Amino acid sequence: MGEFAGSQKWTIARILLYVIAFGLAIIFFVPVLYMVFTSLKPEGSIMGNLFDRVLPPFTFENYIYIFDNAPVLKWTMNSLIVSIIVPVLSLTMASLAAFALSRIDFSYKKIAFWLILSGMMIPGEATIVSLYMVANSLNILDSYAALILPGLAGPLAVVIIKQFFDGMPNELVEAAKIDGCSLFRIWWNIFIPLSKPVFASLMIFSFLGSWNDFLWPFLSIQSEDLFTLPIGIPFFMSSYNQDETLPMTINAYASIPIIIVFIIFQKYIVKGMTLSGIKG
Repeated sequence: MGEFAGSQKWTIARILLYVIAFGLAIIFFVPVLYMVFTSLKPEGSIMGNLFDRVLPPFTFENYIYIFDNAPVLKWTMNSLIVSIIVPVLSLTMASLAAFALSRIDFSYKKIAFWLILSGMMIPGEATIVSLYMVANSLNILDSYAALILPGLAGPLAVVIIKQFFDGMPNELVEAAKIDGCSLFRIWWNIFIPLSKPVFASLMIFSFLGSWNDFLWPFLSIQSEDLFTLPIGIPFFMSSYNQDETLPMTINAYASIPIIIVFIIFQKYIVKGMTLSGIKG
């Protein structure tokens, strides 16, 4: 009797969790559907309620319009350049720093780690003025360097990767040293391959952060040729008198790479964060 009651409670709890998960999925997915269906409606359509949006007629004329009237492909290329270079370089630097903090003994190592950790506690907005002044003194404003260099410092990535490196067996390092491997080869041939899930998840989050970044590109870029999509979208919307279909269209287009990246690499997000939480 007790086992039956226990299994019944477990079944009810599971059903409740499924209902909650389904409800949250609807809450998060409805705005996406709203955006997509609105982007496919003819410009000037009267849409009084949700059903007016999900029912025909549909058209791709809005997408053709944004490509004909704005340098969307140029903005997309700029966003891709920044969103690919920043994760690769920042994670390379973060992994080297994490390896040094995890496996190399040097003076004031704990102080260095706590200084890096303290960087996570300072919001980016608090340093935006000083960052602008440094970029201005280096004469890199309104350039790709201004878009890329500030994103290379990633204290969170250093902490997560170090935590993962700390959990790797010392026997691997000792065996590699006996075989004559240098510290660089140990990092490159042993630690990097074993850390692929963590690197994949961090790279995805870094890509999304770079792709969606608005404040710093808005302050540091003046030339339209260097606009990224988050800067180009409001610039485009301020240049034309449109109803809601065109803003939804260009935002739907800007969401496509994010959705593709998430669909392809979603398993690494869960696996990487799980491993980084277990190790150490």
